Parts: sequence; C-alpha cells; structure tokens
Amino acid sequence: MPPLPGFSGNGFTSRSEAVAASKALLRPLAPYLSQGHARVKIPVTSGAHFDDTAGELEGYARPLWVVATLLAARRHHTDEADAASGELLNHWVKGLQNGVDPSHAEYWGAIGDWDQRMVEAEVISFALLSAPADFYTPLDETAKSNLKAWLNGLNGKIMPENNWRWFRVFSNLALIQVCGEDRDTYWPLIKQDLDTLDQFYLADGWSSDGIWRPAVTDVKDEGTGENAARGRHADYYSGSFAIQFSQILYTKFAAELDPQRCSIFKKRAHEFIQSFWSYFDTDGTSTSSPRSAIPFGRSLCYKFAMGAFYAAFAYAGLCDDSHSLTSHGAVKGMLLRHMRWWAAHSQDIFWPDGTLNIGYLYPNMYMCENYNSPQSPYWALKSLIVIALAQNDPFWVAPELPHPLQTTMAEPSQTSVQVVKPARQIVCHSASGRHHFLLSSGQFCVWPMKATQAKYAKFAYSSAFGFSVPTGPLLAQMAPDSTLALSRDGGETWAQRWISIGETEFRLVAVEGQSAGVTAMVSRWKPWSSANVTIESTSIPPCDKWPDWHVRVHRVRSYDPLESPFTAVEGGFAISAPRKGDNRVMQTTKLPDAAHVSLDKMDQDGMAMETAHEALVVSEAGASGIVDFSPRSHGAIARGDVMRPDPNTNIMVTKTMIPNIRHERKSWDAEEVIIASGVFAVAGKEGNSKETEARWLRRPGLSFSAQGEKKSDKTAISIFADISSQCFRS
Repeated sequence: MPPLPGFSGNGFTSRSEAVAASKALLRPLAPYLSQGHARVKIPVTSGAHFDDTAGELEGYARPLWVVATLLAARRHHTDEADAASGELLNHWVKGLQNGVDPSHAEYWGAIGDWDQRMVEAEVISFALLSAPADFYTPLDETAKSNLKAWLNGLNGKIMPENNWRWFRVFSNLALIQVCGEDRDTYWPLIKQDLDTLDQFYLADGWSSDGIWRPAVTDVKDEGTGENAARGRHADYYSGSFAIQFSQILYTKFAAELDPQRCSIFKKRAHEFIQSFWSYFDTDGTSTSSPRSAIPFGRSLCYKFAMGAFYAAFAYAGLCDDSHSLTSHGAVKGMLLRHMRWWAAHSQDIFWPDGTLNIGYLYPNMYMCENYNSPQSPYWALKSLIVIALAQNDPFWVAPELPHPLQTTMAEPSQTSVQVVKPARQIVCHSASGRHHFLLSSGQFCVWPMKATQAKYAKFAYSSAFGFSVPTGPLLAQMAPDSTLALSRDGGETWAQRWISIGETEFRLVAVEGQSAGVTAMVSRWKPWSSANVTIESTSIPPCDKWPDWHVRVHRVRSYDPLESPFTAVEGGFAISAPRKGDNRVMQTTKLPDAAHVSLDKMDQDGMAMETAHEALVVSEAGASGIVDFSPRSHGAIARGDVMRPDPNTNIMVTKTMIPNIRHERKSWDAEEVIIASGVFAVAGKEGNSKETEARWLRRPGLSFSAQGEKKSDKTAISIFADISSQCFRS
C-alpha cells in the first residue's frame, strides 16, 4: 500500500505537524462525500450488521473529531484557514443540515432501538459542543428544529448496557448546552444514564465496558439470569475508545451543569493515568520491529485511537505539572510517541486512495467485528482532538518528556512489572530484551463476536508480536499463540480458554533469591461445558533473574475418565516467519531428543528449531520460544513443535510461526495433570545470536508441592535457577 503524504513519516513534534496529519487524513474522503455532504461512502465492498445509511453516516460523523477541532481552532489560528481546507471543512457543516432534514434525500433516518446512529450522535454532539459557532449558530430555525428532533430521538430507545450510554449523555448535553433546550426535561435523562455508567466502575480509575459479571459462591449459578449477557472485560473501551475519553470530555462541557460528578471524573482520570501508561511501549520511532501500544480486545481497526485518552486529558485541561505522569510534557510525550509510531508504521494501513482500511497494521477481515463498515476506522481520529489547543497552550509549549520507563529504569537489565488489578492483568517490560507485553487472566466477552477468545482470553498479548485470530476450526487455522488449546477427539475439534469461573486470584510465587517473590495470577475455566473438566491456570511474570521469560502452569482436573485421545498444545508468541535475505518462510530443523536448541549454527537470516521439549524461532522480528516444564506423567508424550499457522492470522504481520509444546495421551485415567511451560521472547533485531542464546539458556526451573490437607486444595509453585539449562522434572 502507498504511504499517505502528510501522515506517513510525520514527526509529530509540533502542533503544525499534527494539524498537517489531520488534514492529510481528511483529504482522501473528499471524493466520497455525497452531493449533499451528509454521507461518506468509501468504495470498498464489505458489510456491517447495520444498514448502509448508518454506515455512510459513520463516514460523515467520525471525521468530525478533527473537523470540529480544526474549525474551533480557526478562532486563534487564522493562518490555518487556507481556501482548500476551508472549503472541505465547510462541506461537513453543510452536511449536518441535510442529514437531519427528513425531507432531504440524504436524511440519516430516525434513531431506533439498538441503532448504530446512536454511536455517531456522540461525535455530532461533540461538534456542536466544541464548535457551536460553526455547526449550530448558522442554522435557520427549521434546521435547528430538525437537529433537536434527531438528537432527541435517542431518548426512550433501547440501547446496550455498555459504553453506548455515553452517546445519549452527550446528545442530551448538547440539547441543553448548545440548543437551549429545557434543563429540567433533559437533565434527569442524563442523570439516569450516568447512574447506569457508574455501575461499570471497578477501581483505580478503571471501568469495565458494561457491568462486570459477579462471582458467586456456587459456580453453577454464575452467568445465569440477568448476568448471562454480562462478561468481564476492561480494554481500550475502558480508556481511549470510550469511557475515560467520554468522562474527560464531560468534565470540559458539563463543568457548570454537573460540577460534583465532573470532580469525580477528573479524579478517576488522574487515577487511571497511573497504570494506563504501562500499556504503551517506549518505542515511538524505530522501524526495526512493531512496538507501541499493546493490542488487546476488540475494535483494533480503530488503530491509533488507542492513544485518545491522552488527547482528551490534554484537551480538557487536566494536565498537572506537579505530578510526573500528569504533567504537560509527560502527557504530550505519551500521545505524540504513539502517533509518531503509527506514522512510521503506516505503510499498510491505507487503501491506495489514502482512506483507512479495516485491520490493524494491514487489511484484515479475520480480526474485524460485525459492526465494522468501511468507514468505521475513522474512530481513530479521536487521538487528534488535541489540535484544538492553541499553539501557545502549555501542552504544545512544554518539552516532550520521555516514557516513564526510560526515566525510572536506571539499570538496563531491570524488569518492570506493573500489576493492574482492575483489569486482571500484569504489564511486563524488559529493557534489555526490548519486549513489552501483558499477562491477562479472567477477562472474557460473551457477545457473539468474531475471535472473542483470541481478543480477550489469551494468556499474553505483546506490543512487538501482537496476537493471532482464527481463520477456521483446525489447529493451524486457529493459530494458538499464547494460549492452551485442547482436544478430546484426536484433533478434530479444539477448545481454548474463554469464560473464566470465579474471580481472578493474585498470589505470591516463591522465587529463588527473591525474598518477596513475584505476584502471579490464577484463573479457573472449563474447556467444555459438557465435560467434567476444569483447569486452573497460573501466569507468572518475568523477574530480574529471568527478564525474557514468563511461566504458565495449568492444573487440568478431570472427574470422569476420558477413553478417547487427549491432546493439549501450549503456544508461545507468534513471530514473523519470512527470512531476511530472500523473504521465504523459514524451514524447521528437528534436533535429537537429547539436544538443546542452540544458535551456534544459526543462519544469518534466522532459524526455526524444535527438540523433544523445546521450540525456538529466531527472525528479524526477534526470538520466540517455549520450553516444557511439566512434571513427568505416565502415559503422556510431550514434544516441541514449530507451527506454521494460516497466513493473515496475526494482526501485525501476515506470515508467522508459533513455537509450541504438544502434549498427547492415548486416554485419561488420572484425576489431575499438570502442564507447565516457560515462554521466551526477545523483540527486535538488535543484539546478536550469542546474546540471544545466552538469554534463551538463562531460564527458570519449576518445582511443585502440595499444600493443605488435600492435594486438590492448592499447589505451591517455586521458581529456581536452572543453571544446567535442563528442563526440570519432578
């Protein structure tokens, strides 16, 4: 795909460069504006679950994130009002009048129950609130009446119990603040939705996208009744895509109307920023490997919208120079590094005409959701609302400060581990290994969404290696990176973690040489609802001794013997597979069972090797490997394997390999089986094979011991130095 002039390669070092990027993103849409300027239809044939008119409304509304801010900024930046840009921006002003006019051919239609139009109403309300002199004042009385009627159409309609409630809040807020409607009529409606949104709050500034499914004493009762439609997910919708973003904008536009709640939302934003920074890698410029925000959850076709929390934080004036994470320079650095990274890695995010495509780093329909129309990706423009701030605003004047990890990690080998309890995640960073990733435990989404297990229920998600989504039901089509896939019918069908049982536990795991141990996460889940099999999975993060390794331990319990073959496949990170020299996918070398994977004879273009208990892939993207730490078990066979999954399964690169350990049993007569793995990863092409090999061989070992009166009560896990680089067997 061609780069987009003005955006691709943009340095994002100043407001003028951010404005140039914003205009560059708008220009390709101009040919696809309808005659009345109320709709945009990108010429790509793909459908969403809603009607095409709503999709074309998306195309009109979502660019308003920057159209409205550019128009508002003209008040203090008259030099930016060039004729070409001014004409383009005015098209959107004209489109609003026609879109809400029931007699016009481009009328968007009345808002119904569960209607996509509800989503776009928030952006339109933002345009009214941020640039009323452009979008409301010029309208004649008929147009104003039409606009008010259209926005009022959200009231009394059924909408999901999730972030959508914010869309109605902003529509009613615009009716009061801009359209002059009666406060006594609309304020109770705003308060009702805000009371619902308050039920999503978790802790430390985090909210889930909907009410968090409660854990109950009897697990059989979990997910029943009204809780059946509720999941447990706190993702980018908790921050940049929706909830925090909307809360912060509310503090700007409703400060006089609702000062008490605005104070609460400001406090939550300042709490949220204390952990949200950790989801962003330190690298904003390097093209050696993709490393920026950690991709996780749904709607990743919104691309650089992941940084919108920081844009809103600055836009609403929440920066506070008395604290390191909230200062103008710190917030500026987090946002602009993020945008700079996307500008440097934008070679495949645009169609040839310059419009954004559906996908993450390249066009990919396997990862999209049923609510993605060709126009949906323009939600990404939320991250650019900061251009509304004047050139002399403290945000633009302040020097850009480095990533928090670059200021706090004095020792290059130090490992940073941040426990984010509200999200049930641990964010991990190895400065020397250049790898930034998170461990996740217990999140799930119950909606009938494509690739839901892949987006929420894997054990790890990486800023360098991303994650993979399935293309079909076979194992190579499922692309089981960072997960445990199980089959009880010889590989005909496979199950992975999806819905967890009970709440995630945080436990301390003993580590040799560290008095405090490390915090691990434990989740419980059932691979098959029809079988009496439960799994307790423990995820153990890296530590200073083993900065490139994390460990997973699964206690698989069966209370009914399985006569059929049982197979389990534990996957490491998916890594780019093409060789550097000729771009061919690497071939896998099988080593003798007694051997260990060594890099002594590694081809300069990479290697893929497997032994009885290990698998390792080294490519230009870095290194990804896995080692079997499972205790010996009678009747079980384990072997290292390098899988070549379907192309286009990974959201960041098109062709990957997945190192994995394959466990097989002809039948299952044991009550409990332990599957344990050490997962290794180093990102980027920096360093050399000797350094990578040393890191690969400096691995942890495991020991297991039962605690309590019954073996099934708890198993203590100890980690110790594996000096001989041998897999430990107890």
